[in-house]
Amino acid sequence: MGLKPDHWIRKMALEHGMIEPFVDGQKREGVISYGLSSYGYDMRVADEFKVFTNVHSAIVDPKNFSPQSFVDVQTDICIVPPNSFALARSVEYFRIPRSVLTLCVGKSTYARAGIVTHVTPFEPGWEGFVTLEISNTTPLPARIYANEGIAQVIFLEADEECEISYADKAGKYQGQTGVTPPHLG
Repeated sequence: MGLKPDHWIRKMALEHGMIEPFVDGQKREGVISYGLSSYGYDMRVADEFKVFTNVHSAIVDPKNFSPQSFVDVQTDICIVPPNSFALARSVEYFRIPRSVLTLCVGKSTYARAGIVTHVTPFEPGWEGFVTLEISNTTPLPARIYANEGIAQVIFLEADEECEISYADKAGKYQGQTGVTPPHLG
């Protein structure tokens, strides 16, 4: 298994639709950077957010998730309350090949401000918009900027394809189009 460089990512994006829309190179002038990097791709956060709230005193239960746990927000700048959490989605749609697994790490600009972005691996055969988990670990409100970088995707390719892909097992988050809360499937 090996880490994939920029020329491989570019080819897979342009010839096979692995990342759409694809930004060839880093965009960074006045924004939190996004686009193709040396060994990864910095994805952007869209303007769709689900910000957790305590207004309805709902209990967060991943097996029986209540929509009353959050407030839907569409905005260019999302304010995540202190010590709180939001879900968002990527601007980019990903199609992961059968021989590839991705890992995602949050951008350092956000991490250094106490904002942690978590994304689970994209399994071989998975496709969709990415649901991003964004935690504000600070005692202050935090800004998240839509259409700017939020996390880096690192692509790892195996020597051979997996026997059963995420698509083969009809994974519950396959083809997600919006911010997708937890569910049992």
